[in-house]
Amino acid sequence: MKTFLCLTVVFLGLSRAAAVTHSLQYFYTASSGIPSFPEFVTVGMVDGQPFTYYDSNIRKEIPKQDWMAKAEGPKYWDSQTLASIGDEQTFKASINIVKQRFNQTGGVHVVQMMYGCEWDDETNEVDGYEHYGYDGEDFVTFHLKTQTWVAPKQKAVMTKHKWDNDKAFSAKVKNYHTQICPAWVKKYLNYGRSSLMRTVLPSVSLLQKSSSSAISCHATGFYPDRVEMFWKKDGVEFHEGVHKGEILTNNDGTFQMSVDLDLRSVPAEDWRRYDCVFQFSGVNEDIITTLDKTVIRTNEASAAVPSTMIIAIAIGILLAAIALASRKTDMKTPPENDPERKRSPSDSDSATSSDGSYTDITSTTQLVTK
Repeated sequence: MKTFLCLTVVFLGLSRAAAVTHSLQYFYTASSGIPSFPEFVTVGMVDGQPFTYYDSNIRKEIPKQDWMAKAEGPKYWDSQTLASIGDEQTFKASINIVKQRFNQTGGVHVVQMMYGCEWDDETNEVDGYEHYGYDGEDFVTFHLKTQTWVAPKQKAVMTKHKWDNDKAFSAKVKNYHTQICPAWVKKYLNYGRSSLMRTVLPSVSLLQKSSSSAISCHATGFYPDRVEMFWKKDGVEFHEGVHKGEILTNNDGTFQMSVDLDLRSVPAEDWRRYDCVFQFSGVNEDIITTLDKTVIRTNEASAAVPSTMIIAIAIGILLAAIALASRKTDMKTPPENDPERKRSPSDSDSATSSDGSYTDITSTTQLVTK
């Protein structure tokens, strides 16, 4: 059996210093014709972490993080529930209108909206986006710099023209993405600082299915998900025969990622010239894992285990049977604050809260108009 040694991993005094981009985004989904699924769902996410949720079955806005539940009181959640109920009616109407444009009646149909902003904590630069989709395809999108709407589908041109002509509406959308949304990114980061601003280092392993397959550098258990992984050869980033996997979410809210390297044509003695590099965005130093053949975890190593175990178990059973038989011959006789700052799907008027900050809680208009 192969003994698994500790990886040659270098932790070079990790410290947050580089710029980090933080985000706030919302997802709205309205559907028809899907049994046993809520007709309307909204999810709010900060830095990729869901923190608020509503659906048409529970008809209540609820926190998805403990820090959010502690930061806001009943007044906040009641106002959010009312806003989401209004959004639910808007999106249900939107589905019917878009179906008419596409000459559709029954069947499964989905209207989606995704909007939000990103804020760079070093440069203070902000960017915003707003996308509407229908049945899995883009319907209309807001172009922040020009304050105009883009319609990739002919059926959406009517909506584009209406919203382009409403200059006040487009100005409000821009104001939300460049002013209101970034302000709330900062507030939510403060609410969940201990969770959202933490850095959890990964566990890094070298894996290989068989001697003829690629070597996978696998990192798991890290947070946040703003990371890069790549291979280096002789200290230089290397791309030939490299396949980078997607970042996946673990059950505990941390993340995992792999980057594969095909070395079938490289002599084993040259393997140590390769390093797997894991980089956190906002952390100065890298986590480096040197490729060492002796520490690669492979299925071939574990495949040899069963036969050895079978022999050991068989001998154990045999000895136990002998002992039991011997014993029997010897024994002859038995014995578990303020309104939310998310933008309404379309036309919204900003209000001012008790602390003077802008809120965004008013009713919405329909996604499209007849």
